[in-house]
Amino acid sequence: MKRYLIFIIPLLVFTSCKKFLDVQPESDVTKEQLFTSEDGFEEALNGVYARCTKTDLYAGNLTFSNLDIMAQNYSFSNTDFQKIASFQYNQSILKDKNSQIWSSVYNAIGNCNEILQVIDKQKTVFSGNNYAIIKGEALALRAYLHFDLLRMFGASYKYNPNAKGIPYVTNVSIKSTPFSSVGDVLNYVIIDLRNARTLLSNTDPILSPAYIVGYPNKAYPSGYTGPKQTETAVSSLFLQNRRHRLNYYAVCGELARVYLYKNDYQNALSNANDVINANKFPWTQKDDAFNNNVEQKDRVFYNELVFGWYAPQANDGNALVTLFSATNVAQYQPTPLQLDNIYEKSTVGAEDWRYRQWFFTATDVTPNRSYLIKYLVNSSPLNNLHPLMAPGFRLTEAYYIAAEAIYDSNPTKAIDYLNTVRTHRGIIDLLPATLGKTAFMNELVKDARKEFYGESQIFYMYKRLNLDIVAASGQIYPASNSIYVFPIPDDEAAYNN
Repeated sequence: MKRYLIFIIPLLVFTSCKKFLDVQPESDVTKEQLFTSEDGFEEALNGVYARCTKTDLYAGNLTFSNLDIMAQNYSFSNTDFQKIASFQYNQSILKDKNSQIWSSVYNAIGNCNEILQVIDKQKTVFSGNNYAIIKGEALALRAYLHFDLLRMFGASYKYNPNAKGIPYVTNVSIKSTPFSSVGDVLNYVIIDLRNARTLLSNTDPILSPAYIVGYPNKAYPSGYTGPKQTETAVSSLFLQNRRHRLNYYAVCGELARVYLYKNDYQNALSNANDVINANKFPWTQKDDAFNNNVEQKDRVFYNELVFGWYAPQANDGNALVTLFSATNVAQYQPTPLQLDNIYEKSTVGAEDWRYRQWFFTATDVTPNRSYLIKYLVNSSPLNNLHPLMAPGFRLTEAYYIAAEAIYDSNPTKAIDYLNTVRTHRGIIDLLPATLGKTAFMNELVKDARKEFYGESQIFYMYKRLNLDIVAASGQIYPASNSIYVFPIPDDEAAYNN
């Protein structure tokens, strides 16, 4: 018998017995006390975000770890990392981490379900729009978490929509939830996201024209009269920084992502355009990306994050420095040649902002190595222009989705979407309006790889499109379930048949 703990807050503890998916309340009294007030619901929802931003989930495993290694973004001499990069799922280095991800995601899902199980019965405790916001975010979180798990442990929809997927858990119960097909899981995800979008559509503060996205620590020149961020101006702490939560536009973006995964191009385009046409998320300005003052430097294109996981703890103990940027000892490094190839330095990429600002190359060591500084945090007492974030959904992804979804009906518009992204990354050469479908998709995937470097999203794109994966050495891993479908953890396979 294994035992797993689910935490919403320290006052509320649940246990799981025999199966990852069992969520059995340990103390109904503490749960009842928690959900008798609006503050209790807010605290419970905050607890889900806190759970998701631990290093076993989005402050580590699901952003900065194996998925990006499998996308062949780095070169290793470390044998454990080589096992990951070559998809050796039977090795403990992969089995243990995948088991941790599986149990931790369902742990967070169980916390969402605890909220959703009781919230409709407690509507009278809420003020303003908080009932709709909390329920909407809990539904969106449940969908988001299930979808990421499906993208790892289920076959791609393109490969086989009827293949075994994952359990879609919506109840708090001691009974295990049966597995659903890939197609059915996607349908459940869409239902939750559509319900979340409806709840947030008239209630989310981010929809207000007065809600202005921007840097929390921007130093404006004297006499500046332009717009300034209002994300931290709301009196209620719970309603501040909506981009650190699954806000209305984040839900639209996630819907676009899911619909594209399902090959529903019409709905993917519609939801992507909801994000694009909102004009809520300003493109990064060169003065911010290239600022010589490190306290005023935008390292992650913060204003373009439709949603991100607020994760300052991701760098506790200089963890991200150790992974990416510690000279001579960083664990995840590309070779300069590998990086030059990814960013096409010899052709269109020499001036690419991402290539110039996210990396530095040490030439005083042999062999030369490149380092990712996208997540570099200034040491105290220096401030940072923005908090450390694990990107969840970018404005650029909305453009990628819209471009792919519209190509067959309007290739000129599709190419315009992609050219818009390239232009805002400093790439001067525009793609020709006559670009054929195969060439267009090649350019789209190449740019997405540049954009999502160090974020893990590109692996999901390769899987969705059923693409072969090519290592820096030239070795080809043919697209198949053997590389794209993570094995179900042994414990779950044994107890949930």
